[in-house]
Amino acid sequence: MEGKLCLGSDKLSKGDSLSGSDTIISEDGTFEMGFFSKKASSDHDLYLGIWYKNFAEKTIVWIANRGKPLPNTPRSRLEISGDMDGNLVLFDESDIAWSTNMSSTFPASVEAVLLDVGNLIVRDVSKPSVIFWQSFDHPTDTWLPEAKLGFHKFNGNMQWLTSWKNADDPSTGMFSVGISPNETSEFFLEWNMSVRYWKSGSWNGTAFGFVPEMISKTFKFVSSENETYYTYTLVDTDVISLLRITPSGKFEQLTSFKSFHKWNVIFVQPRNESDIFASCGAFGLFNENSATTCSCLRGFSPLSAEETRSDDWFGGCARNTPLQCENSTSGNGQKDGFLKISTIKLPANSNVYPAQNHKRCKLACMQNCTCAAYAFNDSGCFIWEGALYDARQLSNEDNSKQDMYLKVSRFDLPDPGKRKILTVVPAVLAPLVVLFSGGFIGCFYTRKIKQQKGNKSSGQDLLSFDFNYSGNRTDDEANLLEGGKEDFNLPMFSYASVSKATDKFSSETKLGEGGFGPVYKGKLLNGQEIAVKRLSQRSAQGFKEFRNEIVLIAKLQHRNLVRLLGYCADRDESMLIYEYLPNKSLDFFLFGSKTQRILEWATRVRIIEGIAQGLVYLHEYSRLRIVHRDLKASNILLDSEMNPKISDFGMARIFGGNKLHTNTQRIVGTYGYMAPEYAMEGLFSIKSDVFSFGVLVLEILSGKKNTGFYQEDSLHLLGHKNVITSKNQSLAILN
Repeated sequence: MEGKLCLGSDKLSKGDSLSGSDTIISEDGTFEMGFFSKKASSDHDLYLGIWYKNFAEKTIVWIANRGKPLPNTPRSRLEISGDMDGNLVLFDESDIAWSTNMSSTFPASVEAVLLDVGNLIVRDVSKPSVIFWQSFDHPTDTWLPEAKLGFHKFNGNMQWLTSWKNADDPSTGMFSVGISPNETSEFFLEWNMSVRYWKSGSWNGTAFGFVPEMISKTFKFVSSENETYYTYTLVDTDVISLLRITPSGKFEQLTSFKSFHKWNVIFVQPRNESDIFASCGAFGLFNENSATTCSCLRGFSPLSAEETRSDDWFGGCARNTPLQCENSTSGNGQKDGFLKISTIKLPANSNVYPAQNHKRCKLACMQNCTCAAYAFNDSGCFIWEGALYDARQLSNEDNSKQDMYLKVSRFDLPDPGKRKILTVVPAVLAPLVVLFSGGFIGCFYTRKIKQQKGNKSSGQDLLSFDFNYSGNRTDDEANLLEGGKEDFNLPMFSYASVSKATDKFSSETKLGEGGFGPVYKGKLLNGQEIAVKRLSQRSAQGFKEFRNEIVLIAKLQHRNLVRLLGYCADRDESMLIYEYLPNKSLDFFLFGSKTQRILEWATRVRIIEGIAQGLVYLHEYSRLRIVHRDLKASNILLDSEMNPKISDFGMARIFGGNKLHTNTQRIVGTYGYMAPEYAMEGLFSIKSDVFSFGVLVLEILSGKKNTGFYQEDSLHLLGHKNVITSKNQSLAILN
């Protein structure tokens, strides 16, 4: 008869059985092991795992059977084998779903124990220090303190982290973290165990290149006769922390106090989605200047429409129609064709083909059924077989842009019906058709060229513009680069006039630089001063953020929001013209050593109240319900009377109707100000801004920055017990 576990036990002894809702809890109560399911509707989705106890949502740190889920029945159980081998075995009824798979014969007195560090071990009962097997040698997606990241030199076992497939599927995903036997000076992130897209920086004996961003840790490198690995320990015993690789390919650190049970994301790499390889999946096209970032190449559709609606594109895209060589019924003798995809960064992993010209390169791809695309340039002929990954749309100014020819079914070529009609046009009508088409096309492009020339000189003269006279503005100037008519009325200015107003963007007029690009001070003929924010070619932001600011701020009117005066979209330049605020941004006064004392308590209270009024307007009283998503001290500008104005709406999102929250896979903003549910899961709402506002209030009152604030009782300002040290100051603020 099977034994029953004692409630709260940290051990599984021979004769005991773990099943159903039974759990094992580490001695200090930090970790728990048992069965869990990620999909309530599935009858075959049961996993054996270890997680942090007492967190509202399970934080799984290890899974035994991640590749083989069990049926969700009481017959699934974990036992120590009754034979002399002492293996820990997971049964699916009578079948073995997973085992520790120890080949040697061990003493009969073995037990499984869940340690306080989250390590599940199989050890000798009579000699507890003798460990036969441990889960730390077989990590999944999480690197816990005292665990190892490395490899065994003799058996070849690699202690790598591999991501989940997605948030609901713990099976092995596409991303991994590890070190190579040939390169032990750093660890790196890889896609599909083949393409590296991030490195930690070199190990110098005490730290990595990225360590300044990772806190409360002591790293250690060990290389012995048997193994080579990195490990780390926590400095503060009141803190719990982990490192993990996410399904989206990001390597992040989560930290919490043991008594708090809420995670803070304090380190993420890569920070930009554009730095993650194949973030749009197979046959996906990445475009950071597009509203959706990811899209499918022409002739392809999302493999999972549900996932792509929530910005999860890792499933990629599939062909709308099979190629002729893949499906003999698709043809009637018609060949497949090629679509030209222009101005892109060519995908990786191409094969070089010895073709001497473009025609032979095309023929080589056409004759190879596995060929998905080809490109021919000065370097030769390149052919891609199988799925295409990491195709990226580039701007026309990017010197690395290339053209690629994508193989598609004849049904996915442009206007197949028109081509079919043209093939049956009598030969006697061909000259007339050509003449008519030529005349039409000539007229069309003549008009198009005139429009483009007109656009290059479009826009009013900024220098002579009077912003106090509304008659200067025209509705036609509300059109943006793509010609769309928007519901706002902002003047558009010519590049030449903006350049003159800023003394040709000279260094003397430069006020500073942010994530969007540099900001310059300008002056009009009437003496009015302005601020010009110019999109940088190196910026991680782009046209989407530029358009976002124009569309949103133009609709907003509140004294605690920065006023957008106009814009310039001319000569491939994107610039925003704002009112000039002479007292810079709030962080200059809060964190500058020479300016900290300038802010009196009454001024600080007025600034807090003004920011709150601006947020209430955005969330409740504006025509659109808007979530800012990047509220921080550097985005609060101060006018001549130290009144605050919220700025930088490039990351903002609109909420329609009664919608209260939404999800995104593109986490934007500034770590340290992000709400936990947004930083970890992409879930944001007006509460996200409220969280950021709370952090900002603490910074205003204390004069300390949330990130980079380390005390004995805290890793950041939010956890510090004595934000305001003076009782009199606190009472003064409240009054």
